[in-house]
Amino acid sequence: MDKRIAGADAAVEKIQDGATILLGGFGLCGIPENLIAALRRKGSKDLTLVSNNAGVDDFGIGLLMQNKQVKKMIASYVGENKTFEQLALKKEIEVELNPQGTLAERIRCGGAGIPAFFTPTGYGTMAAEGKEIRDFNGRPHVLVPALRGNFAFVKAWKGDRWGNLVYRKTARNYNAVMATAADHVIAEVEEIVELGDLDPNFVHTPGIFVDAIFKGESYVKRIERLTVRKR
Repeated sequence: MDKRIAGADAAVEKIQDGATILLGGFGLCGIPENLIAALRRKGSKDLTLVSNNAGVDDFGIGLLMQNKQVKKMIASYVGENKTFEQLALKKEIEVELNPQGTLAERIRCGGAGIPAFFTPTGYGTMAAEGKEIRDFNGRPHVLVPALRGNFAFVKAWKGDRWGNLVYRKTARNYNAVMATAADHVIAEVEEIVELGDLDPNFVHTPGIFVDAIFKGESYVKRIERLTVRKR
């Protein structure tokens, strides 16, 4: 059972127009850089992307927006991307904003086979419009549907040929949950190790969730906002 593939371009070959893709990462931390770049090269259009953030103008998801490949963005925060802003103001992209915890739980439920859940977050706001409301313990809750994708792009620190993954520190973020909630999960890793080199007690994503894995190249690991101490 060897899930290794040649690289990012081979990984995105089957992604057709109109696909829904879950992308791990938080801001620019732990994003699947190689897969995003390959998807831009492939040019698939009318994509629905699910990510905590919408990237920045010249990196990450912003590259796909510059190339007019994104039809809809489902996210919790989009404020660092001027390209996204212009597309939204011109109504050239659909936007679905979710409270951050709600977005994470929608994806988790998608991976766990739970079709929907109630949450008090968002009640009384635009996020609750058109949704079922029910009281629990005297507090109104909003019924929110689970979320799944046709594909998931995740970025890990280490992996083996079976697809077992280990993330590095905060780069774990949304990657682990998104790896459970798509029909086809593609992992790019900084290092592919031999079977047995990963301690089973510290595997974050078991290989059962991963369909393809490859070793990424030329990671930039951009810092979204560089803040340094004044000397």
